[in-house]
Amino acid sequence: MMEYNQGTGEFENWIVSETGFSSDYLGKCEAIMSLGNGYMGMRSATEEPYIKEQRNWFVNGTFNKAQVNEVTELPNLADITRIDIRVDGERFSLEYGKTEEYVRQLNLKTAELSRSFEWISPKGKKLRFHFKRFVSLSNLHLTASKIEVESLSHQVAVSLDSGINAQMTNSGSQHFMEGERRVFDKQLIQLVQTTNESQVDVVINTTHDVKVNGEEVEVDPDMDMERRKVWLSYEFVLQPNDRLEVEKVTTVHTSRDWDAMEAEYDLQQLRESSLGNLKLHALQGYDSLFEAHQQVWKQQVWDVYDIQIDSNNSYDQLALRFALYHLTIMTPAHDVRMGIGAKGLSGEGYKGHSFWDTEVFILPFFIFSNPAVAKSLLTYRYLGLAGARAKARENGYSGAMYPWEMAWPTDGEVTPIWGDIDIVTGEQSRIWSGAIEQHISADIAFAVYQYTEVTKDEGFLDKYGYEMVFDTAKFWASRLEWNEQRGLFEITDVIGPDEYKEHVNNNAFTNYMAYFNLKLAMRYYEKLAKHKPELLGKLDVPMGLSTAYQEWQEKAEKLFLPEPGEKDGVIPQDDTYLQLEEIDLTKYKNQERVRTIYRDYNSGQINLLQVTKQADALILLYLLEQTFLRDDPRISADVKKASFHYYEPKTLHDSSLSLVTHAILANDIGEYSLAYSLFQKSAEIDLGPQMDTSDEGIHAASIGGIWKAAVFGFAGIRLIDGRLRIDPKLPKQWHRMKFHIKWQGHSLAIVITPTMLSVKADSEKSFEFEAGATIHKCKGSIEVPLS
Repeated sequence: MMEYNQGTGEFENWIVSETGFSSDYLGKCEAIMSLGNGYMGMRSATEEPYIKEQRNWFVNGTFNKAQVNEVTELPNLADITRIDIRVDGERFSLEYGKTEEYVRQLNLKTAELSRSFEWISPKGKKLRFHFKRFVSLSNLHLTASKIEVESLSHQVAVSLDSGINAQMTNSGSQHFMEGERRVFDKQLIQLVQTTNESQVDVVINTTHDVKVNGEEVEVDPDMDMERRKVWLSYEFVLQPNDRLEVEKVTTVHTSRDWDAMEAEYDLQQLRESSLGNLKLHALQGYDSLFEAHQQVWKQQVWDVYDIQIDSNNSYDQLALRFALYHLTIMTPAHDVRMGIGAKGLSGEGYKGHSFWDTEVFILPFFIFSNPAVAKSLLTYRYLGLAGARAKARENGYSGAMYPWEMAWPTDGEVTPIWGDIDIVTGEQSRIWSGAIEQHISADIAFAVYQYTEVTKDEGFLDKYGYEMVFDTAKFWASRLEWNEQRGLFEITDVIGPDEYKEHVNNNAFTNYMAYFNLKLAMRYYEKLAKHKPELLGKLDVPMGLSTAYQEWQEKAEKLFLPEPGEKDGVIPQDDTYLQLEEIDLTKYKNQERVRTIYRDYNSGQINLLQVTKQADALILLYLLEQTFLRDDPRISADVKKASFHYYEPKTLHDSSLSLVTHAILANDIGEYSLAYSLFQKSAEIDLGPQMDTSDEGIHAASIGGIWKAAVFGFAGIRLIDGRLRIDPKLPKQWHRMKFHIKWQGHSLAIVITPTMLSVKADSEKSFEFEAGATIHKCKGSIEVPLS
């Protein structure tokens, strides 16, 4: 049903296709073919309705709590994609009649969704349908669609109902109060929604333009209005070979938009100005609006980000472009007050909340490709300090304890308390991550470090970064617990990245990352004391840094850090993991869907087994080797290799985040075939042929990880404590790789073949990097032979 080789000519390896329709598997294409621009995201449901469809339209940052006993989430806006079509008075559906030459495609290069087919009605009349849709990157508030219906055999009556339907929910929860609906001049439709708790106004405008055989026609549609819904009904009689074209142009604006926030906000003014904008856009027509959108994609995305792979498997090239496409449409590059949801803007999964996924799996792409966007995403975390400080106080700690799930910056912790059913007890399971999965505070500190080392953006550190690192270090210092028997501080009752192990003590990832956070804060304090004493004094007054610095010194050196085994070199995941019962995991390692272990065990039982969702000890080794701790023998290359071989057989990769880290480390330790296999599996989580993996939305972290596996893994790009290392190890299936990165003010074009590394800068300023244990200093360009 999914095909990946339909692109030809200039669109070769740019097209994702569905070549057979099934109303049982709608979620796949709705999610992976979703459209967006970072401001809004639109799930790609078909125009005609089906029972199992999921219509989602989100505007980033419009978070709302539907009920007092629910957590805040991105509300599902009114739908403008559904169009009820009737043929000779009967409802059109692909579940009836006969469908031929069906194809639905997402063109990654132009960011346009299209669908076409020929359909023979139950009465034997043959029609050709062609649908097109895009969400504009040139105008963040704009989306447009186009319908073409052609009669191929008989005279046929065709009618369309199209408008704005606010009878939408988030899995049953309604977020909006009843708003005003209007139709102006039987042509322009406007609907106003206001969230019931956060009081965010949403103004949606839409209009239609109708042509028959390329000529404008005057149509007097029926106007209809119901509760939370307003639409127009059009009726046509087509003769054989007549072609009906309907263009629909829609805009959305909210009271959370920057321009609305900066001015003296007035809803009536927003309604009037947005309606005026719609009129201007509609005059341009679909093709003109699409051309502007396509040009921005070329100039701002593909001319900047595209990775070119000469591979025996052309799917690899498509998968990387698929990742770049979704990284673009999910990211709110326009607004520092907004983050990236775990499902992007492609579905209701995880309620639009941001996790550590952003800092560890998505942010690196922007750090090395578009530092301005990376800075925006980190500024979002800075704005979240208020919520992080509140969470720390509520839990009896100091500093900033970042929420496990974050929504609007000041909302604080928004992780739900209850989750899935317990397969053994039948009760609702408690979600503990919001309370005890605490490593995110150190993850954010690491992201600050990675960003500033790669970009040398001292201004960010001065304005935001130092405060973030100091406050997270203060949290860790207050979080540590003294163990008299060990004579050391420890961290008990936590969850690490391996969420199959709850309420563990001294999780290696958490302890080492807390240690890194404390050490980084000390380094930054000493740096400011030496070079910027005035700034240090300014921060010291509200934060008590002089006292905190002494505490960081004392506690960092006495923090228990799990040591690799003397004999096997394996770093223990926590105090008890290596002593847990081992079982045969073959059944689960060969599973076709994730989390099948929950069919046999509940979370309490899984907690007592040597089975891993994702091996957090491996993620730890990958992260810390990029830092000033890289020479610590506890995280050496030998420990990495031993730990990989121990944990990989026990890891089910039930987290979509898991495969990419394992792929990178496998390549690092010389397991090249395994690395490529893991990369391919990661690329297939969303894009691949399995039809039910993405029903709740795409896996944003995994998509960021596809880029990481290629660039950090196979191309060997790595931050090494302030230096750039390029140590390529291409898969044997790849003959050439070309891409760009940003490094400390340079834009570097990198070309890799099995025998040569070529690096070319965009200026004659000197730069240096490490390759093959040699430091290369150069201007302009350099070629380095690869053995």
